[in-house]
Amino acid sequence: MSLNQTPGAERLHIGLFGRRNAGKSSVINALTGQDLAIVSETLGTTTDPVQKSMELLPLGPVVMIDTPGIDDEGVLGSERVRRAYRVLNKTDIALLIVDAEQGMSPEDEALKARILEKHIPYLIVYNKADLAGAPPLDEHSIAVSATTGAGIHELKERIGKLKPEEDKEKYLVRDLLDPGDVVILVVPIDASAPKGRLILPQQQVIRDILEAQAQALVVQDDQLKAALDALKEKPRLVITDSQVFGKVSKIVPPDIQLTSFSILLARYKGNLKPFLEGLKAIDTLQDGDTILISEACTHHRQCEDIGTVKIPRWLESYTKAKIAFETSSGTDFPLDLTKYHMILHCGGCMITEREMQYRMRCALDQNVPITNYGMTIAYLNGILSRSLGPFPDLQELIQ
Repeated sequence: MSLNQTPGAERLHIGLFGRRNAGKSSVINALTGQDLAIVSETLGTTTDPVQKSMELLPLGPVVMIDTPGIDDEGVLGSERVRRAYRVLNKTDIALLIVDAEQGMSPEDEALKARILEKHIPYLIVYNKADLAGAPPLDEHSIAVSATTGAGIHELKERIGKLKPEEDKEKYLVRDLLDPGDVVILVVPIDASAPKGRLILPQQQVIRDILEAQAQALVVQDDQLKAALDALKEKPRLVITDSQVFGKVSKIVPPDIQLTSFSILLARYKGNLKPFLEGLKAIDTLQDGDTILISEACTHHRQCEDIGTVKIPRWLESYTKAKIAFETSSGTDFPLDLTKYHMILHCGGCMITEREMQYRMRCALDQNVPITNYGMTIAYLNGILSRSLGPFPDLQELIQ
């Protein structure tokens, strides 16, 4: 991914929901002017949520998500319906596609209720209006024909009005810097590093530093001391990959602020304070407790994987307890969390803020502490207070 592309997690996510053959795929194709989704008269053509990043005028960069029919049947059908509902967790704008000839069904009403419960901006889109005419409409509904194109332009305009206003004051690191500041980024290149590229949080932080008119110096952990010695003036900040937090903290002098990509991302997505509270559960771990290690993306795990190998090893060394670890990845976040003593989540760079907030609320609603990798590693290394140095307002929370 190049630095000038909008990451998928930062794009507006538009989810299309409805019964089988209501015309979800046809509406996507009409909105985009492309054949992005398979259209068929056969019921249940879309069997899994399918998403596509694209530009949609007048909205700009978006992710369109085509979902299975919410009236699917059988054992597999029930699973598909469950997956369709879970897409709501990452949806910024929901389009409920209804066959204008058939009108709202009990399944449609149930989905609408869930949309309202989650406070998601939405539109009910009565498709096939060329065949049945337009039903009574209100501020939350519109009639279109994906076949003739009638109402599609107005639909785009209506979606545009639902777009959440961007938070102009929300930055990863820009607000901590002044023009000309030097920031050192510590990026290990090992077996777990992706070939030929930086991971998304590293790309985003570099871009934010450049936006601040500051300078980014990217080094590996074994180059850090030489980089510090070569600078005529001390850097404003050192940002490190979490897995080398302990090593880096010993190299960086105490008078230089230090934090991690993971902590910056938690602040950016509004999770820093709840994650700080979640850390307290570490000192209550006992033999037989179960921890959920949850990652937002799916990837091939290496022999020294940070989530499934290193952090469990460090936790057991710190607590001296025999802990059971379970894992989840991608969108497969458990609905019932009550069996877990706590949840350790990755940085969440590959999921939307809405989905990350949903996961956090699920945990807190079930009284299960939740925190993330970076803060856990800082805590286990005894440098949590130092890692929060750039955020003095949070220091009182860890006393």
